[in-house]
Amino acid sequence: MSTRELHLSPPARPWWTLLPFLVAVVAVAGVGGLAAAGSQETYRALELPPYAPPSWLFGPVWSVLYLMIGVAGWLLWRDRGWDRTLWLWTAQLLLNLAWTPLFFAADLYTVALVEIVALDVAVALLVAWAWRGSRIAAWLLVPYLAWVCFATALNAGIVVLN
Repeated sequence: MSTRELHLSPPARPWWTLLPFLVAVVAVAGVGGLAAAGSQETYRALELPPYAPPSWLFGPVWSVLYLMIGVAGWLLWRDRGWDRTLWLWTAQLLLNLAWTPLFFAADLYTVALVEIVALDVAVALLVAWAWRGSRIAAWLLVPYLAWVCFATALNAGIVVLN
């Protein structure tokens, strides 16, 4: 292998380096869980659009999505190291973190709608940027993008109806 090829290959990254990425998403999920205390009552009290899923569905869906987000972040880091894509991964995670307190703890449904649109844009951009380096990471983020877009439609419906 030539010196030039060595510089083009990212260093080997052991599997256990996945842990900080999983810790990050667990932290976001935990803060969201704290902010969503009493969310089932809030959700039931709202006038919901006909496409609203039952409240019990959110926990299992988000558990799977957070795992996929963490693994995608790790794959991106493993592929390129810390670059602008990882900064975007961090930014979208912070936007994700902000939505639950806005919606459930503060009852700021319109502000939460504006915030989740920013999250939609960040995740869509993250998928596009990830595609160039790790198609597996990009595909892991596609269900997240779909769910966040659905959540945006749900948030918009709640704003209109309430």
